[in-house]
Amino acid sequence: MTMSDPTISNVMAIRADMIARSRALREAQANMAPGAVPGVPSSSFAQTLDGVVAKVNETQQREDVATEAYERGETNDIATVALIQNRASVAFEATLQVRNKLLSAYKDIMNMPLG
Repeated sequence: MTMSDPTISNVMAIRADMIARSRALREAQANMAPGAVPGVPSSSFAQTLDGVVAKVNETQQREDVATEAYERGETNDIATVALIQNRASVAFEATLQVRNKLLSAYKDIMNMPLG
């Protein structure tokens, strides 16, 4: 469906989509905790960090499975395997950089004078 095709069915489909999105936004807003800021998760920093590390671990495991399947000859799609490997590598490197920044910030805080 394109916006340049002004048939009644297309207009009604666009309207229905807009209504569904509006309803979803209202429901999401109603389910938010009082005082919560939209777009900011209400979980703690530790929970957020645990979630990110779990996602990176999941990406690494998918990469292992794809690589092993290629090595066993179960798949011939080297492009997909390479893409999965690159995603896992980027996710790991990003996590490592965040870890390094957190450690640096911790060291800076620990070295601050108290008085």
